[in-house]
Parts: sequence; structure tokens; C-alpha cells
Amino acid sequence: MNRIDNELRSWLGLLVVLGPVLLVAMDGSVLFLAMPAVTGALAPSADESLWILDSYGFAVGSLLIAFGAVGDRYGRKRLLMIGAAMFGLGSVGAAFATSPELLIVFRILMGVAGATLLPSALAVLGTLFTDPRRRAQAIGVFAATFAAGFAIGPIVAGQLLTRFWWGAVLLINVPVVVAFLVLAPVLLGEVRATGGGRIDVASVVTSSAGLLAVMYAVKHSAAQGISMSSVAAGLAGVALLGWFGRRQGRIGNPLIDFTLFRNPVFAIAIVTGFLPLAAWSATAYLAAVFLQSVLGMSIADAALLAVPGALVLTVAAVVTPAVVARIGRSAALITAHFTIALGLSLLLPTGTGGGAGWYIAATVVAGVGYGISFSVVADIAVAAVPAERAGAAAALAETGNELGNALGIALFGSLAAVLFRVHGPDLAPTLGETLRLPGVAAAQLDDARGAFVRGLHVVAATAALLHVVLGAVAVRVLRSSTRGSDAAAASRPRDAVPSRS
Repeated sequence: MNRIDNELRSWLGLLVVLGPVLLVAMDGSVLFLAMPAVTGALAPSADESLWILDSYGFAVGSLLIAFGAVGDRYGRKRLLMIGAAMFGLGSVGAAFATSPELLIVFRILMGVAGATLLPSALAVLGTLFTDPRRRAQAIGVFAATFAAGFAIGPIVAGQLLTRFWWGAVLLINVPVVVAFLVLAPVLLGEVRATGGGRIDVASVVTSSAGLLAVMYAVKHSAAQGISMSSVAAGLAGVALLGWFGRRQGRIGNPLIDFTLFRNPVFAIAIVTGFLPLAAWSATAYLAAVFLQSVLGMSIADAALLAVPGALVLTVAAVVTPAVVARIGRSAALITAHFTIALGLSLLLPTGTGGGAGWYIAATVVAGVGYGISFSVVADIAVAAVPAERAGAAAALAETGNELGNALGIALFGSLAAVLFRVHGPDLAPTLGETLRLPGVAAAQLDDARGAFVRGLHVVAATAALLHVVLGAVAVRVLRSSTRGSDAAAASRPRDAVPSRS
């Protein structure tokens, strides 16, 4: 009876932990469908719109490893409680923001809080499930929940926006946060690492500041053209990131262990964590604008069209561990890249006169690849390194995901913004701003919609090409790794168990 009670307590604890995990993932995408409403209410500029979308993901990704170290030193449950409370307060502030600047500030606060939640939530699972088999199942549920959160964010937003104002998509976080703060002290135990080193504050500051400067340079140049300030910011950001990289090789307790990237399998896994999230976040945002501002769909209809892809992505993430057991991690990773590339290419037939069917097909096909990549990347990264470096590998894999989500909109979104500025009617820097201008001729509005669709096509084609290239590299690297593993296995004694790549 006691064993049953302990197992029930463990699964209840998992459910409690999954609440913040789902919120952190959802809030990376929940504003995609809401941006036309946000634009109408707050009138952000082109670069402010991009900051509203990806400042959250940037904050999560840039601080994830740092807060992993903080949790090791001061306690995971304590950090979870603080982070959840901060996330709730940030959500309320963002929901009632009265200007683009305030919304960006509160989104950054939410991102900082999100960076405290993810590594701590995953670490707490180790105390809830001491049995390796049960722990593996729990981690699989964790990964599927994280993937589902990204997928359903726009759908949840669409349903809320048909009934409430845009801030409601952020206020839904509050009940989940309150439930977590009530139940977590009862169901979760404290977790600390046995030998956490000092946190290198200089590394945290320089990595975050360097990324911020580079992103500012890219966004400003895309929205308003290249200027002295954007060039200076870009050069300063590159210099800071270079100094950060050199420092990691000199200090004893680095935030990022770059020597892990000497393993080509690990490097492929981390890039795979980055690129699919970058492609997904950028195309999901651009497609949401396409459905509403180009095809003229309502928010409810646009959200409904996202359902098939979200379902496929979630199911793919859930079943991937069983598929990997049959075909191996390498084959699954390669399949993910080429499936995503095929799905992205299905966005190319869309146009100003239609394309909703192509959008559904694209999200369904790409959803298979996204689900596989979200589920298998951390597993491959951890398996590629020695056991004593597994924690660092897992943190880097999660960081790659979050930076992909942030930089995807920053880079691909900026590419789309440049193309709109070059090919559009030159009335305003974004499609939303152009459509709101009074007295614009119908021909100019058609030109603006056409320029936006051209940007969507170029982004989709570029992302698809990158996936094809990375898939081809993965075929070469992972097959070589498999042959090396097989050769090593053949040289072992007969009773040795070969590793599987």
C-alpha cells in the first residue's frame, strides 16, 4: 500500500511540474495569432513587434544554463517556486501593458522566470522517480508536454481572442501558477547538486549582452535599414560573444563547455535542437499573419487550421521513443530533417488568392519532423558524451531549443521584413501598419500583401534548404559514428553490450 501511495505521489508531482513546463512552451508561441490584435491596440513599430515576439525566448535561452547552475547551488524546488511566482507576475503585467515598451519589459521578465523553471523542473523528476524505467517514462511525458505547448499556443490564443481582448492569452497563466505554488511544497522534494561551483557572473552578463546586441543590430537593420548604430551594436555583440567563448575555455566552471562540440554527433544534435525551433517559430508567426492579414481569415478560423499540425506534432513527440527503439536515434534524426524540409516546401504554393490547404499540409508534414526532433535531440546529445558530462549536454540541448525559438523570429523574421521593405509599396515597414493606413489604394494593398507572401516563401525555402543541408551532413556524420561504434563493439569481449547510436 505504501508503494502505491508513493507511486501515486510521484505521478501527481509530475502533473504539478508539467503545468509550468506547458506554460513556458506555450508562451513562446501564444502571441503569434494575437499579434494583429496587439498591433491594433498598442501600435508597435516593426522592430518593436519583433521584440515583443522573441524577447521572451531570448531571455529563456540566454539564461537557461546560468539558472541551471543557480538551482544546483541553492535548490531546485526553491528556484521553481520563485520562478513560478515571477512568471505569474510577469504575465499579469504583460496582459495589462499599455505600450509596446512595457509589453517587451514584462515579456523579458517572463523569459527570465521561464529560464528558472525548465532545468529545475527536469531535475526534480529525478527525485520523484527513482526507478530508471519510470523516470524514462516521466521524461518522455515531459518532452511531449514541452512540444505540445509550442504547438497549441496559437490554438489556445485563437480561442481566447474570439471572446476576450489580447491580454487574455497571457492571463491564462495565472491559475496554473497559483495551483503550482499551492501544490508544489506538498508534492515536490528539494534537489541540490553535491558539488556546484561558483557561477561566473561575467560569463552570464557577456553572453546575454552579446546576444542582445547582435539581435538588435539584425532587427534594426531589417526594419529601418543599415545604420551606424546597428553596425556598432553588431560589432560590439560579436566582440562580446567572442570574449565569452574564449573565457569559457579559461575558467574552471564554464557556463558552456565548448569542448563537447568536438564530438560531431553532439554538435549535430545541438544544431538540430536549434534549427527546427527556428524554422517552426518563424514560419508559424508568418503563417498566422498570412492567414489573417493576407487571406482575411478570422482569428478563430486561423486557429482551427493550426489544429491538425499541432496534433501531429504532439503525437510524433509521444511515439518517437518507441520508433527510436526500432530504427535507432540516427535514422530518426535524419528523418526529422528531411520531413521538415518537405513540409516547409509545401508553403511555397501559397499566394494572395489562397493557400489554406497548403498551409495545413505543410504543418502536418513538418509536424512529424518537428515532433521527432523535439523528442530525440536531448537523448542523442546526452548519449554522445561521457556520463559525467550528461548534465551539461542536456542543458545545452535545451538552450539550443530556446535560442532557436528566439533567434528564429529574429533572423528569419528580419529576412521577411527586409523583403517586405524592398518589394512592398514603401508606405510602412510592416504589412499590419500598411493595412491600417487610411486612404491607401487597393493596388498598393495588393502589392503589400504580395510582398509579405514573397517574404514568407523566401523564409520557408531558406529554412527548408538549411534542413536539407543539415540532413545530408547528419547522414554522413551519424553513419560514420555508427560504423565506428560497430567496429568498437566487434573488438569487445563477447559478453560486452554494444552501444546504439
